[in-house]
Amino acid sequence: MALSLAISPCPNDTFVFHALVHGRVPGAPPVEVTYADVDVTNTAAERGAFDLVKVSYAALPWLLDDYHLLPCGGALGRGCGPLVLTRADRGGPDRSDLTGATVAVPGDRTTAYLLFRLWAARRMPQRIEVVPFHEIMPGVAAGRYDAGLVIHEARFTYPRHGLTALVDLGEWWEADTGLPIPLGAILARRGAVDPQEAAGWIRDSVRRAWADPAASRGYVLEHAQEMEPDVVDRHIGLYVNEFTADLGEAGFAAVEALLGRAADAGLVPQTSSSRATAWTS
Repeated sequence: MALSLAISPCPNDTFVFHALVHGRVPGAPPVEVTYADVDVTNTAAERGAFDLVKVSYAALPWLLDDYHLLPCGGALGRGCGPLVLTRADRGGPDRSDLTGATVAVPGDRTTAYLLFRLWAARRMPQRIEVVPFHEIMPGVAAGRYDAGLVIHEARFTYPRHGLTALVDLGEWWEADTGLPIPLGAILARRGAVDPQEAAGWIRDSVRRAWADPAASRGYVLEHAQEMEPDVVDRHIGLYVNEFTADLGEAGFAAVEALLGRAADAGLVPQTSSSRATAWTS
């Protein structure tokens, strides 16, 4: 039977899962793929809609009863955090003060928004609007929003919109914790997928992607929202890294730190560290 898989159309996901999706991982079952933004997959995972699914780490407290966290295939690293963007001509004595601002965010259970809430704990904006990712930068540039929270390839393209980075939440997180930043996780539905087998398939897919990057090129470009090859290459180089193959001790520590701080702040339900990180439990 085919497994249902939901990932984003972003280059890091299509690069990582190319071999698995195209039947190039020995022993893996056929896969039926749905491509959707992470805000959509976060909600779908709550309904148990997919066997394997890419979600935000921030959504884990609502999902771990039904899913195993896999130690590979996701997005976690250094120098890859979300950015808070404003127009370059935005004035004011303190540009980092967003207390009266309207801020566009890509989803209310995204890691990006959770990090933003931790960073802005004492200076939360007046209004938050959940906006499709591709509409955030044009909306800030047009003045519909005072600031926007962006991820992925926007790190490389925001100057084209006349925008400037108010804060790099990845830099803030790393300076404060010394840990990499956990962004997107891969989950396996309990009772539907053996987590150890699934981790093996995904690691094999990652290794094949690294061994022959050209094999996935057409597939990656077909689904990329930003089609420029240099941006696609920089995107993959940043988000597909050693943590993609294995979270390791530092990766799991980052997950525990994010969920622990968020729970202490009352932003997410309390999740025991063993539940969050013991992926075979």
